[in-house]
Amino acid sequence: MIEPVNQISLLKPDDWHLHLRDGKILKGVVSHTADVFSRAIIMPNLDPPVTTLNQAKEYKKRIVQSIPSGSSFSPLMTAYLTDNMSPDELERGFIEGIFQAAKLYPVNVTTNSSYGVTDLSKIDNIFETMERINMPLLIHGEVNDLNVDVFDREAVFIERHLKPLLRRFPSLKVVLEHITTIDAIDFVENNKCDIAATITPHHLHINRNAMFLGGLRSDFYCLPTAKREIHRIALRRAATSGKACFFLGTDSAPHTRKFKESSCGCAGIFNAPFALESYLTVFEEEQALDNFEAFASINGARFYGLPQNRESITLVKRDVSVPEMFDVGLEGDPNNFVKPFHSGETLKWSVLRD
Repeated sequence: MIEPVNQISLLKPDDWHLHLRDGKILKGVVSHTADVFSRAIIMPNLDPPVTTLNQAKEYKKRIVQSIPSGSSFSPLMTAYLTDNMSPDELERGFIEGIFQAAKLYPVNVTTNSSYGVTDLSKIDNIFETMERINMPLLIHGEVNDLNVDVFDREAVFIERHLKPLLRRFPSLKVVLEHITTIDAIDFVENNKCDIAATITPHHLHINRNAMFLGGLRSDFYCLPTAKREIHRIALRRAATSGKACFFLGTDSAPHTRKFKESSCGCAGIFNAPFALESYLTVFEEEQALDNFEAFASINGARFYGLPQNRESITLVKRDVSVPEMFDVGLEGDPNNFVKPFHSGETLKWSVLRD
């Protein structure tokens, strides 16, 4: 009989995929990440997007100014690739340590991706540079073809674009972000190229039915969308496997109520406040607690070539109630509140705080 585990300590984790937005909402959400994570890869899809060194420096400055005092949290900045991105600007930013990676959004696949790349072959000069300097390429792996079913767009992207890209640039260092399908799992696991994948907490907990339970549930709408149950089960097995090619990336993406509860609700799930507790629930259910530290704290740092964190964090088996809403400091209007993942639920793990 396996003895129950009531406490787990691990190296402080990193979030390898995070949206912080900007302005007042940035100030209202960053503490939820800075409280438990040591570093985070910051997504550049602002409006306008972060495409230059100066924009990245200024955005990082605003993030740092918003971090609660006493926190050691470090934001890692990324460049938003466009058809006209300068390879020299990208290389300079990487060498100077301003850009940790570059993010590829195929045009119009998700929030603020209208500036994205229209044709991957147009930026082969970018890929050549990134391959040469070993700069990570972070990919939102979906096609924007309206003739392709929304639930098939990840699998089609892999066949139509990612496989040809890696044939042209086999030494490119790639992270396939927020994977959602067996197709993506198999591709990452079995590929000989330098490729890894992030997995979100929400894709481990929900399948596509969640968006339609009792009506249209926009709070479970994200991109890539949650898929069939067979894919969710496969994702849980991949995340908890201990394999070095899979690591934590929340894709936490806050939207206020007026943008989620509308006739055209925005894609994104705000999971930062209880991300660790959410992930740990899955690892416990899959009887894989021994693999949690690798997924949360080791695999990502190793892939990015960064040192492991020295601080540690402890979670204890103690009920925690997830609030229905968070006031993120936007004038106190309920229309400007943000609903967290697991809203109204009770989770069985809690971060131990001093």
